[in-house]
Amino acid sequence: MIRAWLELPPIGIFLTLAALYSGVILSLYLIIFRSPLRRPIQTLNGIVAPFFGSVAVLFALLTGFLANDVSDRSRQAYRAVHAEAAELHNVYALSVASVADMAAIREALKAYVEAVIAHEWPTMAEGHESSQASAAYDDLLKRVSDPSIARSSGTAVSAALLNAAVHAGNARTERLAIASDHTNDLKWLVVVVLGLITEVSIALVHLERPRAMTTALVVFASAAVITLSLVAFQEYPFYGAFRLSPAPIIETIRLLGG
Repeated sequence: MIRAWLELPPIGIFLTLAALYSGVILSLYLIIFRSPLRRPIQTLNGIVAPFFGSVAVLFALLTGFLANDVSDRSRQAYRAVHAEAAELHNVYALSVASVADMAAIREALKAYVEAVIAHEWPTMAEGHESSQASAAYDDLLKRVSDPSIARSSGTAVSAALLNAAVHAGNARTERLAIASDHTNDLKWLVVVVLGLITEVSIALVHLERPRAMTTALVVFASAAVITLSLVAFQEYPFYGAFRLSPAPIIETIRLLGG
């Protein structure tokens, strides 16, 4: 349920939250002031605001922790994409600078980049890698591991090529791990529910003042909806509302003449 909500377009995320928190405001108003339960509920009058302040503090703290996790993952994804692109560029530069003919390596590099862009980037939305990209990377790694490179271009060039290819693979693994990470789903559920409980706590300290209760709930709900929406937009860095672009990796195609 939470994952389906987070995968909605931005307007869907915002409207869903707005409808949920607004619906709770309306329900609380009707239950407290218009339902047959109003008299029993009024007997709870006298609860002071500081008593329920801990709920709002807990909601604020968990929201802050969640926002930090989301932003940290976005930074990791950004670094992974640019690290992979940089290492692929190194493979290309070394293949061109070498005295030996490394056209086969550049062809394998181009095949890998094309597989990442055409196949793997779309499949990351489903949380898994592309078999075409994996096969293309294995072929690239096989070619840069060829012992003949050390004999024709020197050990230093061979080692540099292999290191660049391995580091590109490590960055790809990190990129795929981030794309398939759904560990925040439970945290989102807790934060959303705590927001609803906070609304209930606000209502309980305004049992005799309908207008004051409604105003306080609207202010809190507005802040909660805006904050949670902005954080949710960044939850999935590769296919969310603010998704990362594969432009750094695509740039390698230009170098290869694609």
